[in-house]
Amino acid sequence: MGGVAENEMSATPNAERPTPNAELRTAGSIPDFKGRTSKILWRTVDLVVAGIFIYAGAIKALDPVQFASDIDNYKILPWPISVALAFYLPWLEIFCGLALVFRRLYRGALSILTALVVIFLVATIAAKVRGLDITCGCFGHASQNWSFPTHLALDLALLAALSALCYCSTPKPPENA
Repeated sequence: MGGVAENEMSATPNAERPTPNAELRTAGSIPDFKGRTSKILWRTVDLVVAGIFIYAGAIKALDPVQFASDIDNYKILPWPISVALAFYLPWLEIFCGLALVFRRLYRGALSILTALVVIFLVATIAAKVRGLDITCGCFGHASQNWSFPTHLALDLALLAALSALCYCSTPKPPENA
């Protein structure tokens, strides 16, 4: 009699073992199209944001004197600091963009780029409030004729994309916890 009860108990599925549907979904037998599409979408956003920062950094790195002048136009920092930033910031943008592409130091790169965009937004709004008519120099000559709302819209879109990437890259707690 004891043997029958043991056989019945050993035939009971293990509660820790996933259901067959979950096994199929994760084992690759049935592709998870929603998850795959989501990953492709976020990877595309990654690459677009990275491309924007790599391009903008490269434009500024090619002409650091012009970029130093663009920084000085904001009338926030002394000239020597503007020059130092003009040599440093473009390379920071390029390396952070590359970190997004290659997924190395990813969260740090997102944090740095988000901070740079926020600082730039605050500086741009402060310059506009003070009545300064400036060009940001972010994209070289291509952005010189952009209006303030255009610059603001681009920066807010970049901030939204970076914030979304930060949110999506945050590890989620297990659902069973």
